[in-house]
Amino acid sequence: MIGDVVGEPGLAALERELPSLIHEYKADFTVVNGENAADGFGMTERALNRILQSGADVVTSGNHVWEKREFWSVLESNDRVLRPANYPPGAPGNGWLKMKKNGVFWLVINLQGRDRLRNIDCPFRAFDAIFRTYGDVEPERHELYGMFPQPVSTLVDFHAESTKEKESLGFYLDSRASVVAGTHTHVQTADNRLLPGGSAYITDLGMTGVQDSIIGMDTQICVDRAVKQVLYHLECAQGESSVQGIAAEIDEKTGKALSIRRIGRTASEQG
Repeated sequence: MIGDVVGEPGLAALERELPSLIHEYKADFTVVNGENAADGFGMTERALNRILQSGADVVTSGNHVWEKREFWSVLESNDRVLRPANYPPGAPGNGWLKMKKNGVFWLVINLQGRDRLRNIDCPFRAFDAIFRTYGDVEPERHELYGMFPQPVSTLVDFHAESTKEKESLGFYLDSRASVVAGTHTHVQTADNRLLPGGSAYITDLGMTGVQDSIIGMDTQICVDRAVKQVLYHLECAQGESSVQGIAAEIDEKTGKALSIRRIGRTASEQG
């Protein structure tokens, strides 16, 4: 799972590094958060296609997914890009995807926090509703796997501001989700661990973009906004970029995580 892709530097880093990361980790399934791929705010269809062509199986998002109005139709037509599932009914797009790849059923659920973000529907109850329906292989297909159903590997991208809310969801989903990974703050945390029930957890995957920046944005503009309290237009930083995220190993017989490792791979922005 790869952290928020920020602008052209992030897209370029992803294109350079993700194929080799997939090969190195022998990754069966890859999730990339792309909500900041279009100049730092939202997505475009072109940016989405670049992420998918780099090797992502599913592209998740967050609160900035609505920035580009023309992208809303893509949310409706392309099921490999998700918006948070806990937006109220009627919001464009879908917040989860279940698919089979490499002989394994994968369930990806995108959720958004409410602490210091918009007070949308409850992410805890949204997960419950989705997992209750899709967290197992369809009963009519059980006979394909003998007496016991094949477990589903469930990956959750929780796009949230609060570390407390992220950790709370992690423990709430422990034993049900294979991986619970936070996004949104663009700063990779060092708390990757296996929870008691077998879920892999990290508070934030980090960012795919320029590291010598402020959350991927030009440092001087961000400092001026903070010091002068003037809302100068934010611009993506330029410079050496890197890919951040995690690699988790999941037991395909149980759906439990066996390990979780942080990823940090630098990619020079030349050429």
